Amino acid sequence: MRGRAIHFATMPRRVLLLVNNEKPEARDSANSVASIVARHATIVAIHPAIAGPHAPLPDDVDLAVVLGGDGTLLSQSKRFAGRKFPLLGVNFGKLGFLADFDVQSLEEQGAGLFGDEPLSCQEYPFLGVRVYRDGNHAPAFEDIALNEALIAAGPPFRMITLRLCIDGHEGPTMSGDGLIVSTPAGSTAYSLSAGGPIVAPGIDAFVITSIAAHTLSFRPIVIPDRACTEIHVERANRTAPGIGSSVVLDGSSSYPVAQGDRVVIQRSDQSVRFVKNTRGSYWQTLISKLNWGQRPKLRGE
Repeated sequence: MRGRAIHFATMPRRVLLLVNNEKPEARDSANSVASIVARHATIVAIHPAIAGPHAPLPDDVDLAVVLGGDGTLLSQSKRFAGRKFPLLGVNFGKLGFLADFDVQSLEEQGAGLFGDEPLSCQEYPFLGVRVYRDGNHAPAFEDIALNEALIAAGPPFRMITLRLCIDGHEGPTMSGDGLIVSTPAGSTAYSLSAGGPIVAPGIDAFVITSIAAHTLSFRPIVIPDRACTEIHVERANRTAPGIGSSVVLDGSSSYPVAQGDRVVIQRSDQSVRFVKNTRGSYWQTLISKLNWGQRPKLRGE
């Protein structure tokens, strides 16, 4: 079932704790969180939040609790791509948009979250990204991203030229600093900063947003998430091997691209599920954390 809230129930739950030890507050709170979880569930293991899809994980898990921030949750999402159990993010970062809980909310809702009540979860799709080179049928690079795939100009930061093609139909050619293809989850991240729209979770769509396009007419566009987006690199930067224009996934993994490369982006068959805090709402999060629709402060107020 795609793009809809779904529910999980187990009795009792087996919980894996993943801690970003680079965040002192997360590290210092690990014992407190473990104590809350242990009142209602079985803790399978407490592991550091190691990045990378191939980091080992125990198999007998019903729920993974991630202590860190949105970046930690993003980095862990690849490890759980295709897994049936959901992730619960505990925010110790700056914003906490995807990481929906704090220690207080875990304390207040612990019985429901870690007991035998159904969990309310949101499924998030991954982008599948492939780079083709020299006319080869096999990709030179292949990976997934939860937030966005960015084609960045890179050093020496001259404009690059990218030609867009959607489902085999020729689109516009853009010159500028780059192009972002984002999921609904990523619509509140880099794409939003570049002027893209906010897309609510559950909408089956992706957003294409340019970065500093050298024209007034290249506007962000929302496309079906089943569409195949091809980006042909017509001009790129390169100062040395591996240094220049690149495709960047979720601000972490990257791969250099060159003139003539073809970047293919479409919905992956993998997804990840995050536990939702039912005592809040997506719309309230937009207001409280991104200042959505706040009116100007008037003189005398």
